[in-house]
Amino acid sequence: MIIPLPELIATLAPNQRLLGIDPGSKLIGVALSDVRLRVASPYGTLRRGRLTVNAAEIMHIVRREDVGGLLVGFPLAMDGTLGPAAQAARDWTRALSDVTGLPAALWDERLSTAEVHDMLIGEADMGRRRRGEVVDRMAAAYILQAALDEGRPGLRPGPGRALARIRVTGPEDPDPHT
Repeated sequence: MIIPLPELIATLAPNQRLLGIDPGSKLIGVALSDVRLRVASPYGTLRRGRLTVNAAEIMHIVRREDVGGLLVGFPLAMDGTLGPAAQAARDWTRALSDVTGLPAALWDERLSTAEVHDMLIGEADMGRRRRGEVVDRMAAAYILQAALDEGRPGLRPGPGRALARIRVTGPEDPDPHT
């Protein structure tokens, strides 16, 4: 079931987390919120495969981390319209929600990967190979952080705000979840 973000947050039990998902054609980036729903952290990357296989992998994370809902990147066209990629993401999200039994919300992910690439090049000074290893989970964290910021009164989400709040795992500190 796909529902608006405020409704998704309202369905969470105390201390449950949101799982941010950036579904690509080859890889699925995964991010996790903290229990206070304030900070998103990159979690890992899954190989895109059959829905049942990906749903089982996601459910493993859901059980381990006490996740109560899914927030999935929604690749709208630059003019805000629903193109083929957005329709495919919506259909995939609906099917994932049905298989896992978890509610899901969609979040506009336009330019998220480009923003993350720019940050990894400029601020984290990562080379191409290392960027390729982390970009999907960082994009998932970017999308999740933007949604968390949107739900907080007094914060105005914008291109730099989501990146500033994501906990970055540096090259000398490999992500233990992959």
